[in-house]
Amino acid sequence: MAQKPKKKPVKKPRGRMFTSLRNNFITGLAVVLPVAVTIWAVWSFVGFVDASVLPFLPAKYNPLTYLDINVRGLGVIVFLIFTTIIGSMTKGIFGRSLVRTAEAMVDRMPVVRTIYNGLKQITETVVNQSNNSFERACLVEYPRKGIWAIAFISTKSSGELLTKSKQSNMTSVFLPTTPNPTSGFLLFVPTEDVLELDMTVEEAAKLVISAGLVMPPSKQEKAAGKAKTVRTKKAAASK
Repeated sequence: MAQKPKKKPVKKPRGRMFTSLRNNFITGLAVVLPVAVTIWAVWSFVGFVDASVLPFLPAKYNPLTYLDINVRGLGVIVFLIFTTIIGSMTKGIFGRSLVRTAEAMVDRMPVVRTIYNGLKQITETVVNQSNNSFERACLVEYPRKGIWAIAFISTKSSGELLTKSKQSNMTSVFLPTTPNPTSGFLLFVPTEDVLELDMTVEEAAKLVISAGLVMPPSKQEKAAGKAKTVRTKKAAASK
C-alpha cells in the first residue's frame, strides 16, 4: 500500500503572529507599568526628602559623613524621627504655648500668614479628617441633566448654604477629574439627586483614573464570585 503523504505543518499567518505579540505586549505593559511607575515615584520622593533634609544636619550628625556611598532613605528616617519628636513636644503645655507664640508672630506678616494659614488648614483637613469623609461613592448629574458623573460624598450641607439656596437638604460632594482624582470640583447637590453606589471608594477611584476602562463588578457579580469561590474550596476539600 502506498503511504499517504505527510501533511505539512500549517504556518501561522504573519498578521496573526503580530496580533498575538501585540496583545502579549499590552498585557505585559498593564502589569509592568504600574509597578515601574510606583517604584519610580517612591524612589524620586525618597531622593527629594533626602536632598531636602540631610544638608541641614551638622556634619558630625550627618550619616553621609561616615558613609562612602549615598544610601537613599536616610533623610526620610531623620524626617520621621524629627517630626515625631516635634509632635510629642507640642502636646505639652510648653510646646502648645510656643506654637501659639510662633503663630501670633506669623499672623503679623501679611504675605507669610496667608501662605501659612492656607497650608495649615489643608494639612489639618487631611490629617484630622473624620472617619465618615469620602466613605461613599455616588452618581450626580453633571454638567447637565441626563449626564452622570462619579463623585464622593463629603458631608451634609448646613447653615447659609441651605438658606440661600432655599433647599431643605443638600449634600456636599467632591467630583474628581480624570485621570488625576486629586483635583476636581466641590458641588452642593440636593440630597435626593445624589445616588449612592455599592462600589467602594477605591473601586470608584480606579474607575476615574482608568477613564472608565476598569469597571468594578456589581453587587450581584461579587456575590456570585464569592459563592463560586466557596464551592471551589468545598470541592477541593472533599477530594
